[in-house]
Amino acid sequence: MIELPEAVVIAQQITETLGGKRIARAVANASPHKFAWYTGDPAEYNEKLAGKVIGKGAGVAMNIEIEAGDMMLAISAPIHFYTVAEKRPKKHQLLLEFEDGTAISSSAQMWGGFFCFPAGEKGGYYDYENAKTRPSPLSDAFDRAYFDTLFDENTPKLSAKAFLATEQHIPGLGNGVLQDILWTA
Repeated sequence: MIELPEAVVIAQQITETLGGKRIARAVANASPHKFAWYTGDPAEYNEKLAGKVIGKGAGVAMNIEIEAGDMMLAISAPIHFYTVAEKRPKKHQLLLEFEDGTAISSSAQMWGGFFCFPAGEKGGYYDYENAKTRPSPLSDAFDRAYFDTLFDENTPKLSAKAFLATEQHIPGLGNGVLQDILWTA
C-alpha cells in the first residue's frame, strides 16, 4: 500500500519516464495473491493494454493513475522500473513491458489494487472513486473550510489518529504520513 505523497511522486516519475512509451505486453495476476484486486478478468489485460501509449500519471489518494491510450490504470501498490538489461521479477501482480525493452512491475505487499478500465469510466472500487470526488490535501481546494466539513457528531469520540488516518476522512493520508505530520508538528 502506498500513501498520497508516494503516489504523487511516483506519478510524476511515470509521466517523465514512461510518457510516450508504447506497451508491448501486459501480464496481470502472474502470481495470484489473495488480496490483489483487478477490474474484470486479469487475463484480458494484455488485450486491453498492448499497443497503448502511456500518457500522464497522477496521484489520487493511495493510487497511481496511469493513462494508457483510451484505458486508465489505477494501481495502489509500489511500482518498479526496469531498464532493458534488468531482469524482470517472476512474481508480480502486474507487468508492463514496453516496445523499447524497458518495463514496470507492481506487486501487492499486504494488499493492492491493479485496476484497468476505459478512461472516463468508473474504476471499479469505492475508495478510489470516493477519493476522486474529494479535494487532495495537496491542492488549494483543501482549505480550512473544507477541513471543518469533515467533522460530525462522532468526531469528538475519535482520537486524532483515528480521525485523520484510520477512518480515511482524508483519502491517501494513512498512518505513515500521519506519523510524519505529528512528528513535525
